[in-house]
Amino acid sequence: MPEIIEKYKDFLEFEVQNLPQDDLELSIVMPCLNEAETVSQCIWKARTFLREHKIHGEVVVADNGSTDGSQLLAIKAGARVVSVEEKGYGAALSGGVNSAKGKYIIMGDSDDSYDFLELLPMLEKLRSGYDLVMGNRFKAKLVKGAMPWSHRYIGNPFLTFVGRLFFKSKVGDFHCGLRGFTKEAFEKLDLRTTGMEFASEMVVKATLFRLNITEVPIVLSPDGRSGKPHLRSFRDGWRHLQFLFIYSPRWLFLYPGMIMMFFGLAIAGWILPRPFSTTPDVHSMLYAVAGIMIGFQAIIFSIFSKTFAVHEKLIPAGPIIERFFNKFTPNKGIVIGLILIALGIAGSLYTYYLWTKGTFFEVGISVTLRYVIASFTLLVMGFQLIFSSFFYGLLILQNK
Repeated sequence: MPEIIEKYKDFLEFEVQNLPQDDLELSIVMPCLNEAETVSQCIWKARTFLREHKIHGEVVVADNGSTDGSQLLAIKAGARVVSVEEKGYGAALSGGVNSAKGKYIIMGDSDDSYDFLELLPMLEKLRSGYDLVMGNRFKAKLVKGAMPWSHRYIGNPFLTFVGRLFFKSKVGDFHCGLRGFTKEAFEKLDLRTTGMEFASEMVVKATLFRLNITEVPIVLSPDGRSGKPHLRSFRDGWRHLQFLFIYSPRWLFLYPGMIMMFFGLAIAGWILPRPFSTTPDVHSMLYAVAGIMIGFQAIIFSIFSKTFAVHEKLIPAGPIIERFFNKFTPNKGIVIGLILIALGIAGSLYTYYLWTKGTFFEVGISVTLRYVIASFTLLVMGFQLIFSSFFYGLLILQNK
């Protein structure tokens, strides 16, 4: 309801500007978008938890543009409401966490699917020194109807498997919406995503930055709202998967590129020395060369992606990439590219020599095409490497 938002706008801003200055131990942050049916209940549980365990804390509702009066209900229930204009689950949570005053943060959805009365195990882990405490819904009871079968048996297990494989993470539930972390760790991670993939980004970067991570069992209950859930299974699942690939250039570019180059070189090397009376012959060699060039380009992309991600502080450099930065220079790439071009020119000149001697057609098109294809491949790869080396030089300018 826009009129409610406008009416209480000054009050909301007053609440944000007049925060207690003394240190808080815990901030419980809830993203909110039209959660009028459940937000009050969630806040009541969170405040009851703080009171019963004598915890100096606060409840922060990060509102993402609700139009059903959720803001007013949250204020009446005793929460501090922070208005986040940028749309998206991740944007709302980032806005709420950035405004939180607690040393520790526990985030959880305001749809009453998580029990905010049962946060003590998570808080105790934070107190004992863990940087990130993940809830694991599969280690505890899943209340009937709490999770669609497609999420329980396909989506979550698959995406968690991919995340564990790509990043060597030990987290068993990548997408649990209830998790705790220190404010210091959150600031170190510098999370960038604004949508549902925010959940994956937190786990991935915490793993890459080698933060101290653990899990606690979490009971998941059915969504307490009567409307459609905010999560869109296919769209958000695809965005999570895209994010995992983007943050792992090895699996997106490097490994596929190496496999394509290996098989391309193996097949081309087998076909190149002699003609075959039957297939595979020079025609198959063309496909092998295509695999070599595509794989070569994919490997170059992996280097670009990793360099850019490290430069933008999206991921830490790591010892391998640091050694690569120190040893591989654009000049070395240019020299190697010039050598490949020289070999390609030599092969082309030899083919031209056969033509001038009148033996071009005598040896057979199957033989001469081998020289042409091999020379063409060396020329293309050489120019690719030279241009890529110059671009790589641009990427690392500010790293020096």
